[in-house]
Amino acid sequence: MRHYPSDSPEATGRIIALALLADGAIDLSELESMEHHDIVNRLGLDQERFDKVVHEFCEDMLLYAHRTSSGQLELDQEAVTLLLADIRNPQLQKKLLRAMLDVVNADGRLAGGEAVLVSQAMKLWEIDLYEVSHAPTLRSRRWMPQTRGFNAAVA
Repeated sequence: MRHYPSDSPEATGRIIALALLADGAIDLSELESMEHHDIVNRLGLDQERFDKVVHEFCEDMLLYAHRTSSGQLELDQEAVTLLLADIRNPQLQKKLLRAMLDVVNADGRLAGGEAVLVSQAMKLWEIDLYEVSHAPTLRSRRWMPQTRGFNAAVA
C-alpha cells in the first residue's frame, strides 16, 4: 500500500475509504451520511482530494488484497492494522472513529466487515465506544450493531 504521512488528511481519508468498502460495496446511504455529517471537510480534505484518495485506495486493493473465492477483495488484519496505525493523534483517532461510525451505520445495520474494522480501530487506538457514542458530532444518531451475514471486504 502507498504511504501517506501519519495523521495526514490523506491517511484519514483512506480509513474512511476502508470503512466505505468494509461491507463489500459503497452504498448510497453511506455517501449521503458522509455529506450530511460533512465528513470530508471535517477531515481536512476537499472532495477532489478525497476522490483521489479513494481511487488510490482501490488501486492499492487491486495490488495488495487477496481475492476470495467469491471474487471479493480482502485485506488481512495485519494490513488493516498498518493503515490504522497511520493515525497516531488521540484526538484525531476519536474524530475519525466518529466518522467511521457515521459511515458504517448509514444503512442501519452493521455488516461483519464493518464490525471487524470498527472493533480493530477501537482496540488499536484504545478508544471505548462510550467516548464517541455520545459525541455531539454524531447528531443524536445511535450506533446499533446488527450483524447480519458476513459480506466483508476486511478480514
